[in-house]
Amino acid sequence: MAAAALLSVARQPSRTALFAFTRSLGTAPTPPRHSFDKINAQHISALKQIVGGDANCFTDATSLAAYNADWTGRYRGSSQLALRPPTPRAVADALKYCTQHGLAVVPQGGNTGLVGGGVPVYDEVVISTAALNAVESVDADSGCVVAGAGVVLQALDEELAKHNLMVPLDLGAKGSCHIGGNVSTNAGGLRYLRYGSLHGSVLGLEVALADGTLLDLLSTCRKDNTGYDLKQLFIGAEGTLGIVTRVALQAAPRPSSVQAAWIGIQTFEDVRSALRLARRHLGETLSAFEFVDRASLDVVLEGQYASMRLHDPLPDNPTPFHALVEVSGSNEAHDTEKLEHFLEAASEEGIAVDGTVASGGRQLAELWAIREGISEALARRGAPVYKYDVSIPLSCWYDIVTDMRARLSEAGYNDSSGVRVVGYGHMGDANMHLNISSLEVDDRIGDLIEPWVYEWVSSRGGSISAEHGLGQMKASAIGYSKHPEAVRLMAQIKDVLDPSGTLNPYKVLPSP
Repeated sequence: MAAAALLSVARQPSRTALFAFTRSLGTAPTPPRHSFDKINAQHISALKQIVGGDANCFTDATSLAAYNADWTGRYRGSSQLALRPPTPRAVADALKYCTQHGLAVVPQGGNTGLVGGGVPVYDEVVISTAALNAVESVDADSGCVVAGAGVVLQALDEELAKHNLMVPLDLGAKGSCHIGGNVSTNAGGLRYLRYGSLHGSVLGLEVALADGTLLDLLSTCRKDNTGYDLKQLFIGAEGTLGIVTRVALQAAPRPSSVQAAWIGIQTFEDVRSALRLARRHLGETLSAFEFVDRASLDVVLEGQYASMRLHDPLPDNPTPFHALVEVSGSNEAHDTEKLEHFLEAASEEGIAVDGTVASGGRQLAELWAIREGISEALARRGAPVYKYDVSIPLSCWYDIVTDMRARLSEAGYNDSSGVRVVGYGHMGDANMHLNISSLEVDDRIGDLIEPWVYEWVSSRGGSISAEHGLGQMKASAIGYSKHPEAVRLMAQIKDVLDPSGTLNPYKVLPSP
């Protein structure tokens, strides 16, 4: 393939950012309700006073519907009370009251999760951080930003853009997810390859504890080597140890040049070679390496609605595998040269069969629309969608897709029966999104998937949750990724910080 073919122009029009309804099926049977008290009129009256009156206290069925269900429609609770405290102190005071009166609590941010971590299992009181939505300060010199937990990720990024900075995190749900929820779930996202985990980006936190303590860990220092780094306990704890109320985050310089290439590849071994080549040639400019298999691309292309109208970036070469490679930096000429050298090397070494390049603006958005449109296209295809977010060594990364297809096919579930197995994800950090799409509910499919999928991942030293967390869906499956000693230590930490088990019960850890 000539280098000129790799440098052709991307063709597909833009699409809507709407998210469709899906059922994201998963693990565990619901654990029995713990011996928490039930909400009564006296509780409601006291909590209403704590959070500032009726405007921040919701008891009617219409308002509660949004707090009781997640966006997938899979997880649904029956809370009788949702609170929206206007200040961190009010969050802590409400939490203290609930602990003292034996009321379970579920913290909730933008409610965009996929494992049921932010919605009630039973009748827990919902404490929403949505009112903590102020960007308090931006230090343009250090790049540190301090924000309330309820600030929407996209709004935070837009504020940082005024200072030529950016959030080192990018998610498909950025228009509705909250930074506090991102921290609480240790969200990964599209540019983890470049900027790493929130464990490294978060400088400090303020956290409301179960006893009403407002724990001030809100350091804005990049280096602070005094004692235990307690903030790390709350990053990824999914609100089971405390409720994050404020975040200090290390922002990244905003790139002035962003470009991407979409390349078609014949074998998965060549995909691995492409990643190694990208690391070698693109170095510090490499900001994303996203993988899309043919089945994932076909779902997007076949699910054509008036709002989508996406087209194959490489219609003349329908290869089995694709990679979206993004570079970003401060010098467009330099970045373009590096990307061209990478593409030329990929062509000369027989790794890439074909490719297309987008240099910012609409063309770049259109390439990303395909990658980010897979989840929506699967949802539009029909319910249910069985979704698994796993980390697997790259040496066997795609085997989980081929093995799942073979397992289901042997039982009579394949394309002809309306069942599709697709694989896509953040290959740069070994994060596979395995999705099984069916056109109708069939319990036998679920039984064929689980616990087999967790056993498969565990046997290869992977993680059953790469970036989505455990929530309700995988709490009972934590043993596939963590040794019993580690799980026991986690339970001991939980007992120290939340001895009554008030905070987000039935999540993350197996129920006793």
